[in-house]
Amino acid sequence: MNNTLNNSSPIDNQSLNVSLSNNLLNPETGTFILRVALGSVLLAHSVYLKLMVFTLPGTAQFFASIGLPGFLAYAVFLIEAVAGVALILGVKTRVFSALVIPVLLGATWAHSSSGWLFSNEGGGWEYPLILSIMALAQLGLGDGKYAINSVRNNTL
Repeated sequence: MNNTLNNSSPIDNQSLNVSLSNNLLNPETGTFILRVALGSVLLAHSVYLKLMVFTLPGTAQFFASIGLPGFLAYAVFLIEAVAGVALILGVKTRVFSALVIPVLLGATWAHSSSGWLFSNEGGGWEYPLILSIMALAQLGLGDGKYAINSVRNNTL
């Protein structure tokens, strides 16, 4: 059987794989996808979860209930929100990735008593740990080609 694209030219799996690898599946798009995914989660967990669902005073009460100073909730909220926007845009990616790692490791600790699965009551530690690892990977990768810093530096 001869596969064709728009009935014009034959294509084979090897050509398709090479095309995808060269055009879509490459380190630059991988860096972009990781950066935007991590930034989106941080933004959602700060603005939506901590601000709108739990409220900042409620988040501060939770911090106090696990032995952390309540004011730390406000700092965590600010770090997550600003870092989320910066990562999505690709601004100072390494700085903000480094900044969120202690926050995410703290979240891993905060959820450690709930078990491994994040679907457990109280949330487990698997999700904040994978976010910590994502931030560490992003720290190593930096802004990438598809970032505001790259546009400003004419590296696109």
